[in-house]
Amino acid sequence: MKKVIASLIAGLFATSVFAQAPAAPATPAAPAAKAAAKETKAVAKADAKEAKADAKADAKVEKVNAEAKSDVAVAHADATKKKAKAHSRAKKAKAEAKADKAVDNAEAKKDAAMK
Repeated sequence: MKKVIASLIAGLFATSVFAQAPAAPATPAAPAAKAAAKETKAVAKADAKEAKADAKADAKVEKVNAEAKSDVAVAHADATKKKAKAHSRAKKAKAEAKADKAVDNAEAKKDAAMK
């Protein structure tokens, strides 16, 4: 019986020694947790920077598109104005040609009447 009690007590001491051994590596785990937290924070910060850069690039693209649309509208207005001006000139030229033809016809009638 003494041997059984002695082995039990020895076993208790042995388990207490082994139970305390993992406590020592637990301390280095804290810096690992800190490193993981820093890494997570750095990743979040990088994601935020990337999102900000994307938003800025999108804003630039929108601005360029708006300017391009404005330029197209201005060019269209200019083309319409030029077309109207050319049409007006053509009307004037037609009117002048018609008047010249009328004058030529009148002169031709006058010459024919004189002969």
